[in-house]
Amino acid sequence: MAYPGYGGEFGNFNSQMLGAAPDVLLGGYSGYPAYSDPYSSADDTMYAYFSAVAGQDGEVDAEELQRCLTQSAFSLETCRIMIAMLDRDYTGKMGFNEFKELWAALNAWKQNFMTVDQDRSGTIEHHELSEAIALMGYRLSPQTLTVIVQRYSKNGRIFFDDYVACCVKLRALTDFFRKRDHLRQGFVNFIYDDIFVEHPLCSKH
Repeated sequence: MAYPGYGGEFGNFNSQMLGAAPDVLLGGYSGYPAYSDPYSSADDTMYAYFSAVAGQDGEVDAEELQRCLTQSAFSLETCRIMIAMLDRDYTGKMGFNEFKELWAALNAWKQNFMTVDQDRSGTIEHHELSEAIALMGYRLSPQTLTVIVQRYSKNGRIFFDDYVACCVKLRALTDFFRKRDHLRQGFVNFIYDDIFVEHPLCSKH
């Protein structure tokens, strides 16, 4: 069933494919699994769809991603950061495995959103966002949650597009941090340039 604000299913994926019952690691950040490449394009039901979306170059850019997600009305900027989250070769595009991984993540986030959006309004409020973030395994301070709400809400309500943008940045920032937190202590040291050189959301794409 399609609900206001976030459309229907994104694909035939188990909504828990990524991050099923995540553990919270020391330091308070999510225990989502690290990026992996477990997929094969052979005989995959998504591959024909991906090929049609990608066109001749065999990859999907932000504009192509936005066109294939028209039912959910994602902004171009949200599509850009979704690609940046998985853009390991810094091309500004996604191959099939990255596309399929994003599809799974979107379905997981959609199911999480629907769980807390009990009135099916297509928006969530501060306390519902806090619940959604906790369900994903993140342990954030009240001050951080307040900042997130201020950043992503419109008149105190958070629409699905902004919720996904929030999820993308939480995941990307968490992965950026945990790659450096080798002892899982919740703090790291890194140089200033690392943010711009290595962080996916700083890509020009």
